[in-house]
Amino acid sequence: MKNQEDQFKKVISHAKEYGFIFQSSEIYDGLSAVYDYGQNGTELKKNIRNYWWKAMVQLNDNIVGIDAAIFMHPTTWKASGHVDAFNDPLIDNKDSKKRYRADVLIEDHVAKIEGKIEKEVKKAAKRFGEAFDKQQFLETNPRVVKYQEDAQAILKRMGKSLEEENLADVKALIEELEITCPVSGSRNWTDVKQFNLMFGTQIGASADSSTQVYLRPETAQGIFVNFLNVQKTGRMKIPFGIAQTGKAFRNEIVARQFIFRQREFEQMEMQFFVQPGSQKKWYEEWKEKRMLWHLSLGMGEDNYRFHDHEKLAHYADAAADIEFRFPFGFKELEGIHSRTDFDLSSHEEYSGKKLQYFDPESKESYVPYVVETSIGLDRMFLAVFSNSLQEEELEEGNSRTVLRLPAVLAPFKVAILPLLKRDGLPELAKEIVDDLKWDMAVTYDEKDAVGRRYRRQDANGTPFCITVDHQSLEDKTVTIRHRDSMKQERVALSDIKAIILQEVAVSNWLKRLQ
Repeated sequence: MKNQEDQFKKVISHAKEYGFIFQSSEIYDGLSAVYDYGQNGTELKKNIRNYWWKAMVQLNDNIVGIDAAIFMHPTTWKASGHVDAFNDPLIDNKDSKKRYRADVLIEDHVAKIEGKIEKEVKKAAKRFGEAFDKQQFLETNPRVVKYQEDAQAILKRMGKSLEEENLADVKALIEELEITCPVSGSRNWTDVKQFNLMFGTQIGASADSSTQVYLRPETAQGIFVNFLNVQKTGRMKIPFGIAQTGKAFRNEIVARQFIFRQREFEQMEMQFFVQPGSQKKWYEEWKEKRMLWHLSLGMGEDNYRFHDHEKLAHYADAAADIEFRFPFGFKELEGIHSRTDFDLSSHEEYSGKKLQYFDPESKESYVPYVVETSIGLDRMFLAVFSNSLQEEELEEGNSRTVLRLPAVLAPFKVAILPLLKRDGLPELAKEIVDDLKWDMAVTYDEKDAVGRRYRRQDANGTPFCITVDHQSLEDKTVTIRHRDSMKQERVALSDIKAIILQEVAVSNWLKRLQ
């Protein structure tokens, strides 16, 4: 756990030092759980969003995108269930006066059990060497099997209690597991209570005529209320999807873990409308497709896993998370949900308008079922960033900090470095910048020794460095350095663009999905 904490501190520190993420309003001591993206962070975030959008919208001829407003008619949130049911179960520790999400306390306890399993696996792998069969060990080792059974039983009971809104049993489970307050170490807990997460505000010129509205807690409802607008104007035939990215807002009382859980965040969601009865097939298909998208970035298959929900939302008949191994353990990165016809049916009821699809083949109208994929852009940023940040030991006792971002996502694809600030080298270097910047994000750096500049670009995650030297003036060649291998080779000026595009082009990465 200590190593995980240290690694996470390095992630947060590196994010600030290299212009990726800053505390919001830092000069005024900041605002809790709200962050600003710096110059490098903005580029990385944009590239992640673009990678998702191209895979979801551009490569699927039956998925289109929209951009719905943040403010919506307040009845929207009554129909969606958010006014009555969008709650977190909270519990206070009487000694520390700190408030926690009860379900997160229990999940953290389960994470410790999973940590024990990982320790047993590592010890066994060391003991048996190449003969070690991990799957067999997980299925047959008595201690590990017991840990797994305990973890599953805890999550199942919590899910059932939350589904039945049996908050007394949630507290009883916390007491039975002897979960202590992380601050005070005591087990002096209050009862568990529900807390609504929506931010409310007013629209209108005066207090008398103003209307109570909400900052949207999710982007999905903007898709549902526009279902018919998109279907008719786009002449869409079922099955089809509507995607969008955008800001959402939740009044998280226990916001923590850097950008993992914020009050203002960005979602990338797609709602896929299908014929009733076919939702389970599409649910399984989208689970597979979304995992392939994640794996296409090459961040390690072992860092992902599916987690089926024990507690289903009021609208779902199936739900699973794609969890990622963050520095603080496996946590939800993306959700795939079979939402049935709850959303469109509910908006039909509250609006009095028909939200149905006329099937030209069967000559029947019906309310479509929905399969949703929903990923937090900020969480995806944290997954990519934390997984990429590495300390690497080099020869002769040296080391380097390198941000091994997938090249397709890196803020800058190439840094152009003149060896010296004279003799015409900066001029040639800037000519290269002017040529490349039409096709990729390029940065120019002439300060400090070349070795130090290489280290700076490693820490920024830049996949390539081009060094312009005196030989470049003579034979039109440059040195290209690869971030990951640190390999250097001499290439012609005319070949630079093709070499780099081969490694960073979105199309080449997304072809891995086929």
